[in-house]
Order: sequence, then structure tokens, then C-alpha cells
Amino acid sequence: MRRGRARIGFILGCLVGLAAGIAFVPALDLIGRLVTPQPEPPAPPPAMVLAPAGWADLPGWAADDHAAARVAVQRTCSRFSRLAGDAAAGPDPRLGRAGDWAAACAALAAADDPRAGFEDAFLPVHVFAGSAAEGLFTGYYEPQLTGSRTRGGPYQTPLLTRPADLVDVDLGAFRESLKGQRIAGRVEGNRLRPYPAREAIVDGALPAEDLALVWVDDPVAAFFLQIQGSGRVALEDGSVMRVGYAGQNGHPYTAIGRVLVAEGQIPREAVSLQSIRAWLAEHPDRAQEVMNANASYVFFREIEERDTDLGPPGATGVPLTPGRSLAVDRTHHAMGAPVFVATLLPQQPGAAEGPTAWQRLMVAQDTGGAIVGPVRGDIFFGFGEEAEWLAGHMQSQGRMWLLLPRPVAAGLATDGEAASGS
Repeated sequence: MRRGRARIGFILGCLVGLAAGIAFVPALDLIGRLVTPQPEPPAPPPAMVLAPAGWADLPGWAADDHAAARVAVQRTCSRFSRLAGDAAAGPDPRLGRAGDWAAACAALAAADDPRAGFEDAFLPVHVFAGSAAEGLFTGYYEPQLTGSRTRGGPYQTPLLTRPADLVDVDLGAFRESLKGQRIAGRVEGNRLRPYPAREAIVDGALPAEDLALVWVDDPVAAFFLQIQGSGRVALEDGSVMRVGYAGQNGHPYTAIGRVLVAEGQIPREAVSLQSIRAWLAEHPDRAQEVMNANASYVFFREIEERDTDLGPPGATGVPLTPGRSLAVDRTHHAMGAPVFVATLLPQQPGAAEGPTAWQRLMVAQDTGGAIVGPVRGDIFFGFGEEAEWLAGHMQSQGRMWLLLPRPVAAGLATDGEAASGS
């Protein structure tokens, strides 16, 4: 569900960029620009390194529920069978061809024992970001709002449908070096221009009465729904509408947690979904101003998925599975690939023990604007209070292993350059 993802994880959405500190750089005058040495361009992001591994290297592999994992993986296996056999399975040639994946999926489905099915059809490879084995894992969930299909009373905040003039552009279609990068805007004359930012949209730059999918009673809840990318709206008549991501205005995502920390409003170590929401509730005079600092704006569509045990459709078009679906960076990973994750869950209030180990097989079924890098994951926790709490506090370092079809993984082991993507 390509969150406002931003399919972003809450804590990264709150904290991204804070670990290195926050700097304020004033505008320089002309003379200063002429005499001040220009900074070096930023270093390129680390490449994805794939190192062959064994099943014993996956902590907790034997204890996982392999039957549940197989169900989640099979929901997206059909993606590979729909592609031509020689089509690339993902953005990186080391991930193999669709035919390799379709064959592995078929073998997995036919296996009597799910664990044996995985071990016979796939091999694990350890994912590194350059030399770093660990990366950030966050979480997201499916929130519920209260609303009405018609405007009135407390229902004054619209969830907008995708405007007809919003244009998405895949830059990779024009230049190979831009593969995986996208922009959005609208055509004015013969030029693609930026779409209105959040502040302008909130102030009426778009016809809300024409575009409103539903009206909700809480602008702050609507803001966080855009970050999650999908959710449920309990309507006045007792029914529940499910809404999902339909597009984004093309502006970059700004974490308002970062804004509040920079202002000294919330201590960095205290930032969470819950603390940001509390601050906005306590400062209604500034809430919209702070939310407008995030120029990104997400549009929605009504979705028909009625199975309440499953989440909304992810980036692969199939419903997300709580605890099994993972948002990844699709510029590195193949959508539908099994990914084993080893990280820690946050310690819940009142818990006698420390953080709980999260060691399980997941599947790359979603993406997110803040989910960037080879070792970066956003765990879908599902619906409800516990899911909301976990999503709001999840921020742990962890490791990941891709499960590649055996012929593909064997190719990595015999090609010395392939492991580093060179």
C-alpha cells in the first residue's frame, strides 16, 4: 500500500535523519557563496551485497511457523507466473528470472512439509548494505477513523481521491541511471509542473467537495492515515469503509517528529506516534502548521477487501498479512521474495522482560517512501491497539536474509563478483 508512504514506518517517519544530528544552515550572501568552498557531493548509497548463507545461519529458523509463512509467500507467488519466464524477477539481475521463481514457488506449493518445501526450493543469502550487516526495522499498521460519506457536523476533514490531472512519471523509462526513481506533477501547457503541496491542498487548492471519498472528524488522524497509506473508516451507518493508497502529490516526505525535536518540543528519545499525536492535540493552534511542514500529501481509493484478518493490498496488489508482510526498498528487492528477518520488538509497558526477539520468515509485499536501502524493513503489524502500539514504537536494528531459488543462489556462490553487484 505504497504509504505516504511515504508503507513508512512510524519511528523512521518520526526520526529519520536525527541520528546524525540536525543542522541549520543559513542562506549565504552572494560574496559568501563565491568565497566559501562548496561541500563535497554526498557519497553514493551503499550497494546491496549478497553473501551465500546456510539455514543454520538464520536465528530462530527452526522455530518459525513455516506453514503460516508459506501461505503469506504463496499470495504473491502468482506474480512470477504472470511474467515471461526470462523476465527479470526484480531490479537487480542477481535476483534471477521470473521462471526461476515460478519453479521455486511451484515446488513450495507441492511440498507436504512447508519447512522442507522452503529448504528444498530456496537457499538463504545474507543481505548487506555495503559492509553493514544491520539496518533499521520499523513498523506500520492499519488505523481506524470515524467518518461519513457526506460532509456535516464533526466530519469536516476530507480524504481525497486521486485527482484526474495527477501524473506519475517513471524516470527509469527515460534513462537507465534513473531506474526506480519516480516523480509526480501535473501538465500545464506543455510542461510537467509540481503538484500543490500539503498546505495549498489543505487551504483549498483542490476541489475537496468533488474529490472527497469520505469526510472524517479528526484532521490529525487523517494526517497519520496518510503516513500509514491505508486504513478503515467507521461510518455513521455502522458500516466500515476500507481505504488504500491511490497516489501522492510528488513532494518529498518530511518527518514532523524531526521538526518537533528541532524546535525542542519533544525530546528525541521520546519521539513516537503516540507522543507526536499528544503534542498535536495539546497545541491545536500550531497543529496544522506543523503538519504542513510535511509537503507530501496522499490520495485514497476505496478498497473492497472484506477479510478483516488481512490488511489492505500492498504494492504487489495482494492483501497484506499481519506479522508476515514486509515493506522493502523495491530499487533493491524483488516484490514477492521471501525475506527472513531477525530484529527486536520494543518492550511494552509493564513487561517484566526486555525486548522480544522477532525472528521469522516474511515476504516483500509493500514499499514506502522512507524505506530506503538494502537492509531496511517496515513490518506490517495489522489492525488494533497492539498493532498501533508496536508500529508507534518499533525502531530496532536487525538483519535480513533473502531466500533465493536454488539455481539463482548457486550462481552467487560461483560468481565472485556477483555477491557485491559489480
